[in-house]
Amino acid sequence: MPSLGGPVDVSRPLVLRRARLLGQDAPVDVVLRDGRIASLGVAAAGVGDVVDLDGRLLLPGLWDQHTHLTQWALARGRLDVSGAESAAQAVALVAERLRTSPPAPGRPLVGLGFRDGTWPDAPSAALLDAVAGDVPVVLVSGDLHCAWASTAGIRLLGVAQHPTGVLRETEWMPLMGALDHVPDAEQDALVADALRAAAARGVVGVVDLEIADNVAVWRRRAAAGDPPVRVRAGVWPAYLDRVVGEDLHTGDRVAGPRVTQGPLKVIVDGSLNTRTAWCHDPYPGVEGDLAHGVLNVPPDELVPLLRHAGAHGLRAAVHAIGDAANALVLDAFATTGAQGSVEHAQLLTPADVTRFAELGVVASVQPAHAPDDRDVADRHWAGRTHRAFPLADLHAAGVTLALGSDAPVAPLDPWLAIDAAVWRTADERPPWHPEQRLDVRTALASSVDGRPLGLRVGDPADLVVLEDDPTTLAATPGGLRATRVAATLVAGTVTHTTL
Repeated sequence: MPSLGGPVDVSRPLVLRRARLLGQDAPVDVVLRDGRIASLGVAAAGVGDVVDLDGRLLLPGLWDQHTHLTQWALARGRLDVSGAESAAQAVALVAERLRTSPPAPGRPLVGLGFRDGTWPDAPSAALLDAVAGDVPVVLVSGDLHCAWASTAGIRLLGVAQHPTGVLRETEWMPLMGALDHVPDAEQDALVADALRAAAARGVVGVVDLEIADNVAVWRRRAAAGDPPVRVRAGVWPAYLDRVVGEDLHTGDRVAGPRVTQGPLKVIVDGSLNTRTAWCHDPYPGVEGDLAHGVLNVPPDELVPLLRHAGAHGLRAAVHAIGDAANALVLDAFATTGAQGSVEHAQLLTPADVTRFAELGVVASVQPAHAPDDRDVADRHWAGRTHRAFPLADLHAAGVTLALGSDAPVAPLDPWLAIDAAVWRTADERPPWHPEQRLDVRTALASSVDGRPLGLRVGDPADLVVLEDDPTTLAATPGGLRATRVAATLVAGTVTHTTL
């Protein structure tokens, strides 16, 4: 009898003996053939190679519906400054890294994760210069919409000089790619390693919304071998003509059996931590043009863009965080009849929750952002946080939820996202607005790319084998984060196993 860790003849059916399905006590045999579930029940002897799951739980594999894979792969080796509660603490972390593990000569020190929205002191280039000297230092905010750089770091980004060293929204976003300039082979190896780590957490697929020519990037990567999981390669407006010219529709194969065309990605507004999310109400203490945030793509640009994408078979994935941005994006979906999702949907009016359902727009949400942003939301969205990250309201209205991480904004770990959706806390504090919690089955169902949690004959053999029952772990805050994955299969092929 083979194990999933040993050689399995992929030309023969694979029988997963004594698998337990969610909500069922009696185990069943699951036969996989040609990359799909061929039968559920009692498998006849001699059908194919047999692996005894011994009552372990078998579920559809998990998807992360919003990632930036290259940035996530690079971030796994970067300085983590997410725990800094002040600019001074962040500078101390930089100083310690420079002392113990400085970058190679000519290379910058890059950090990730700072959230200055609640800091008592202001970040500045001078603070970093005091510990970094001529070493370029660039710290990227947790929401990716802001960077804080030393004077040498500012020069590295191609900016002659800057009054503060803190670049926000439109002055930062075009420069972000400068930090990702590593050789293709090095970058691709890091991405492959990150995807293997994702498979070890039960992930069978990701939507890659990296700011890049993703069709070209994934063709290059697939030429060297299939990725460990399925990838939907998103397209940005700058590369849309190329995708349309090739007549690639969302879902069409781009490279190999695992890489397909993803949605058109558009960023309409900014973010909460950077105080650039486009909101109906002004930010406290902010006056002038930035009082309501930043509108990156106005309706007269968004509507023709969505119409063009829809006419060429592309779904749209539109970033909107503030309530005014979400209203504007829903208007554009209504006007064009385009199909797709709103990415983030962090602050919504009750009327717009209803419109999500009426328009059939998916709410692609990242639950880990709620506990991460609770303090900055309480400060900058005071009086409105009852409608921030309104997951329960969206679900109750019949809106399709799709969970993700926005990695590297949050780790590419679906169990962290599921736990945050269920508990809305990441520390010892009680749940933040517990009325917006999801039950664990809803959170799981929102993490499997639209598949039912109960397996069906004919479904893809994209599966995860668990040592633990999530419905039991969900009884304790943080419990789901410890979920143990025994094996992950993509089209019946093992991509991770501890069996």
